[in-house]
Amino acid sequence: MSRLRRAYYDKFSSYYDRFVALHSRDPQGLARTILAGCIPVQNGGSVLDLCTVTGTLLSRLLENVGASGLVVGLDSSRGMLNMAHAKTRGFPNIRLIEADAGHLPFKTETFDAVTCSHAFYELKGETRNRALEEVLRILRPNGTFLMMEHDVPSRPIVRALFYLRLTIIGAGRAITFLRHEQDMLEGYFSSVEKLKAPAGRSKIFICRK
Repeated sequence: MSRLRRAYYDKFSSYYDRFVALHSRDPQGLARTILAGCIPVQNGGSVLDLCTVTGTLLSRLLENVGASGLVVGLDSSRGMLNMAHAKTRGFPNIRLIEADAGHLPFKTETFDAVTCSHAFYELKGETRNRALEEVLRILRPNGTFLMMEHDVPSRPIVRALFYLRLTIIGAGRAITFLRHEQDMLEGYFSSVEKLKAPAGRSKIFICRK
């Protein structure tokens, strides 16, 4: 990620949670609770939250893996990770790591599941492909990748703001990805199931290695 784009995310971290709540029409974050409940991981399992941003999903994931499990939040923005640290202070089984999604600093077959919430679409094309290859590498056999993304906004003003933000960060082609996620994911995983989140304007993809 470029230094300029990283600086943008560092600054945007203070507003990120409000932006997602507005965009997804899910101020209570119910869709993330639903996403966490979809991970097929037993107590003692390990989960990586890719592009964790402010870490909202991490404590929900920890509820699923239990006191003996491990949840890791990874992001390339220090500003986002600072926000995540404030939310997860006091949870010894949650770790935060600053790294790039296309170059994951983990051994092969480390995690039972990988999640990514409202963030994968912002990765640029090359990084997005590398990130999927890396997810496959670090997942254990029969592991699962769970990706939740926004629907393209229907309200004109919100849609215009959404497009403007993507243009600013240089991710203008993300709209194409948001309309064809399943086709791309099926090129990497043995099975891909799409669910409509019953809360907010989000969709969940359950991808099995």
